[in-house]
Amino acid sequence: MSTELKAELQTAVEHRRNFAIISHPDAGKTTLTEKLLLYGGAIHEAGAVKARRAQRKATSDWMAMEQQRGISITSTVLQFAYRNRQINLLDTPGHQDFSEDTYRTLAAADNAVMLVDAAKGLEPQTRKLFEVCRMRSLPIFTFMNKMDRPAREPLELLDEIEQELGLQTYAVNWPIGMGDRFKGVFDRRLRQIHLFERTAHGSKEAGDTVIDLGDSRIEKLLDQDLYYQLKEELELIEGIGPDLDLELVHQGQMTPVFFGSAMTNFGVKLFLDAFLEYAMQPEAYKSTEGEMPPTYPDFSGFVFKLQANMDPKHRDRVAFVRVCTGRFDKDMTVNHARTGKTVRLSRPQKLFAQGRESLDVAYPGDVIGLNNPGVFAIGDTIYNGKRLEYEGIPCFSPELFAYLKNPNPSKFKQFHKGVTELREEGAIQIMYSVDESKRDPILAAVGQLQFEVVQFRLQNEYGVETLLDMLPYSVARWVAGGWQALEKAGRLFNTAVVKDNWGRPVLLFKNEWNLQQVIGDHPELQLNATAPVASGQEPDSL
Repeated sequence: MSTELKAELQTAVEHRRNFAIISHPDAGKTTLTEKLLLYGGAIHEAGAVKARRAQRKATSDWMAMEQQRGISITSTVLQFAYRNRQINLLDTPGHQDFSEDTYRTLAAADNAVMLVDAAKGLEPQTRKLFEVCRMRSLPIFTFMNKMDRPAREPLELLDEIEQELGLQTYAVNWPIGMGDRFKGVFDRRLRQIHLFERTAHGSKEAGDTVIDLGDSRIEKLLDQDLYYQLKEELELIEGIGPDLDLELVHQGQMTPVFFGSAMTNFGVKLFLDAFLEYAMQPEAYKSTEGEMPPTYPDFSGFVFKLQANMDPKHRDRVAFVRVCTGRFDKDMTVNHARTGKTVRLSRPQKLFAQGRESLDVAYPGDVIGLNNPGVFAIGDTIYNGKRLEYEGIPCFSPELFAYLKNPNPSKFKQFHKGVTELREEGAIQIMYSVDESKRDPILAAVGQLQFEVVQFRLQNEYGVETLLDMLPYSVARWVAGGWQALEKAGRLFNTAVVKDNWGRPVLLFKNEWNLQQVIGDHPELQLNATAPVASGQEPDSL
């Protein structure tokens, strides 16, 4: 590697920060995303998700159904520059029915921001996504949101994280009051009090009065009881709390905690500034050739998401690629690890929600959008130089199943195209009956809303009305050893056999009890809750 390229890659990596936001629905994730963009200078006015018609829509929620319902149902990428750093913000779906999309997005993240509703504390979806972060040892930053409403005591919230998640906590800032009396925060880094002013709808940056602790003006600006309470609580956390240990943060064992309100913008800029200081820069990824450091000279990356119809006028399909090593250059030719083919990467795009612009160069930690004429699948590795493959992204075990029927035969082409493209982007898993007379695809979902999204998008983007015929199953397991192992096992009771995208056998059970019954009757049969990662083969067509 030339000295120039080595220096260029090193500098690029040092300047990049990449993170995903995880939360329970309604914790305020889309609002926080908007405010980070506002303070990062990427947008000039933040839009509320459930806003009046006169207000602009949230940048990250660009899909028609998201705007109608006020929820995030697809992950997006938002790239912007702030304080000499290139930030890649991976916004994930807020709804639990789309946790699989969140899982895939976390595979491309170097850091995670855990957003918590301060009134509710840790909620089921947050716990589930935290476990995914723990599997990857991601550094986790916690933002306690909605302090402008009635909330639980800050010390209680810290204790809950420590007790339930086994994470050490370090409060980077501390709230002054809560609810109607939430006045601001104390920044422990710079030992300063920040008193905020509310703005109309929180669409503009909040006014911020900064004073040092002990400044005589405090007594005029802050109620005496709030000031004394702040001093008492600071004395407590500084007396018994641990010191900030960035090594533990980067290992995913300690979480820096921030208090604020995304809706009113209180504490958002302080969080963004501290995050840039504490967050991990792009790190090495595991591959078949071992851990690949980002400064490895040859380009490589993997596809973690596919999205159809981001631009409905052009019926396009975009592959989201996380750059892992080397430098990406426009029009470069790369090797496709799964198929063994070479692919020219023309018209690469910098992504900003639905908006895109052409890019010429990208570095490790960046996410690029590539046009995908059916070449890429989720989990695919592309590379130059020595052959390598990154760890695949397994599928979640679905819990709801339904035949998807097309009642209008004249729309077969559109139906086929829509189902194929939505399957490719991972909007839902598709399975098929082993009975050749049943040609309708089986939708396999983690949650009910996935069915609604597929039907909505087939109608809205492909002009196809569809019907669902629900199936009475709630558990799916992949058969290790494939069809041969299944034949050896003989007849299975209370079980349906279907095949997945890749033609592999999947067993469907009505409930957990039926699954345990089959395991007991056939101990030699090995069943997996996640699909094995397919390699070197194309998915079956409809």
